[in-house]
Amino acid sequence: MDSLGAIMDPASEDHRAIREGVRAVVSRFDDEYWLARDDDGEFPREFHRAMADAGWLGITMPEDLGGAGLGVTEAAIMMHEVASHGGGMAAASAVHINLFGPHPIVVHGTPDQKARWVPSLIEGKHQCCFGFTEPDAGLDTTKIKTFAEKVPGGYVVHGQKVWTSTAQVANKIMLLTRTTRFENVSRPTDGITIFYTDLDRSKIEVRKIPKMGRKAVDSNAIFIDGLFIPDEDRIGEEGKGFGYILHSLNPERVLVAMEAIGIGQDALRRAAQYARERIVFDRPIGKNQGIQHPLAERWMALEAAYLMAMKAAWLYDNKRPCGAEANSAKFLGARAGYDSCLQAVMTLGGFGYAKEYHVERLLREVTVTRIAPITEQLILSFIAEKVLDLPKSY
Repeated sequence: MDSLGAIMDPASEDHRAIREGVRAVVSRFDDEYWLARDDDGEFPREFHRAMADAGWLGITMPEDLGGAGLGVTEAAIMMHEVASHGGGMAAASAVHINLFGPHPIVVHGTPDQKARWVPSLIEGKHQCCFGFTEPDAGLDTTKIKTFAEKVPGGYVVHGQKVWTSTAQVANKIMLLTRTTRFENVSRPTDGITIFYTDLDRSKIEVRKIPKMGRKAVDSNAIFIDGLFIPDEDRIGEEGKGFGYILHSLNPERVLVAMEAIGIGQDALRRAAQYARERIVFDRPIGKNQGIQHPLAERWMALEAAYLMAMKAAWLYDNKRPCGAEANSAKFLGARAGYDSCLQAVMTLGGFGYAKEYHVERLLREVTVTRIAPITEQLILSFIAEKVLDLPKSY
């Protein structure tokens, strides 16, 4: 299901090569592989290794560190392809974290830090989890309470994080902490520091969170009790971490949008095929407008969301403001993907409810894109305030 954005893009030959290269890897992992991971919850190590061996984990990383040095547009095309072949968010999340999660290292790390950390991520030797979100802070990042106390040679950390993905299998953690308590800073965004360090399980307890979908990529609550982090594992200046994470927010929104779109297109393809083949009352159900029209609407919504995501990626890569477009892409992509998966289940009827046909799994997988990394309500508030110049509502 080729998208209009790829056809219109002047660099479409290069982008087609990315699609074909990624497809050659992901198509080796069929529906039964992903159904098995949905059942057993095992991290898709074979898939992660195949993507690393093919060089895709470093698509956005600098060339001098072993990456491809490409932009958000190319990463978005890659993640759209990853999500389009049955793996859903389990496939996407297994590699997504490598693309812009390590961005603070690339932008603010020392040459030694980059050399120590980035090549191992690109090669798939290291896996990183991200300890950013906290139970009592949520999207209000300035209210985090995990605290890193300065001691000779480093810091000692105590605190708690939640929704930390891949902590069951990771050996590294990027950790967002306070180094100055909220009540002692002049601005709420001050006093936040980022570290990238070993995930020391003697000091970090990891508890898996059972959840609706993406079972193969674990989510966790983590409890940090006396973790020592050496000075050389601090990224950038102490207290400047909040600004460092802002660089990766818009790219992440674009990638999540493209992943949701890819999942939705996968579900739509399955629904259309079923509608062509399913015979009821001596005719294919796809001959009925009651089946046709909802699927046609889902196609249009997915294509429109794709174009918004590509626009946001182009703006970012050309160093232009893209906050409204990136947030809109995430909103539209997640909605279009979710609606497409839901319509696929309804098109298949009873069989849509059966794991054998995979669309119920895709619906469970895509749902998280409507929730994370930012809620639909905050996106709407952002557009109202920043684009429509309406009063701030929160």
